[in-house]
Amino acid sequence: MKVPTQTVKDTNGNDQAVLVALEDWNELVGKLRHYEQLLNLKSKLSSALDQVARMRSGKLKKRTLKDALR
Repeated sequence: MKVPTQTVKDTNGNDQAVLVALEDWNELVGKLRHYEQLLNLKSKLSSALDQVARMRSGKLKKRTLKDALR
């Protein structure tokens, strides 16, 4: 049985909360976690590429892969 999404309104008719079926909620949380992981990866890649650019320009000392993995 599919439960429709509902909103809870205050006395002025403004939306205050949303009631979502548990199955839909779990799906939303899963998608949110996935997007958080992608955003974290993007941030780390951006930082790494910035470091490479600074190394190439001489503003940051170059490191070997061996040193970076220590």
